[in-house]
Amino acid sequence: MQYIQLGTTGLRVSRICLGTMTYGSSKWRDWILEEEDSKPFYKKALEAGINFFDTADVYSLGVSEEITGRALKEYAKRDDVVIATKVFSPMGGGPNQRGLSRKHIFDSIDDSLRRLQTDYVDLYQIHRWDPTTPIEETLEALNDLVRMGKVRYIGASSMYAW
Repeated sequence: MQYIQLGTTGLRVSRICLGTMTYGSSKWRDWILEEEDSKPFYKKALEAGINFFDTADVYSLGVSEEITGRALKEYAKRDDVVIATKVFSPMGGGPNQRGLSRKHIFDSIDDSLRRLQTDYVDLYQIHRWDPTTPIEETLEALNDLVRMGKVRYIGASSMYAW
């Protein structure tokens, strides 16, 4: 397996990342693989040298993170893998259970850490742009998570680059 730097950081990740949107609960989407059917993919990925695993809180409404946490705990040492997850999408019906407000980001990271069975996430990404929250609030919240040790690196997903 080839390993590359993640962007301009010193973090080295496998050139191939295992995305886990398709693992979770078929109640969420009919094309989702349940846990027992998805676990062999984690094992094979690790055997192939993949160390980079990407999930999101919204995938199967958290079930993907739970499966990822259990599979990586079973098949790998925490220090040997890079776990990425994301925040933005609605995780409940409340007005603050979505978006990139400080409240939602702080609540979401704690929920993700619990589901992933880890003390920190290597890469925490905003999943979409939130036009209703000042970018300063979002970035300050993310920076605070880094300072608290809950997140090692931050990033953005599914956004325009201009």
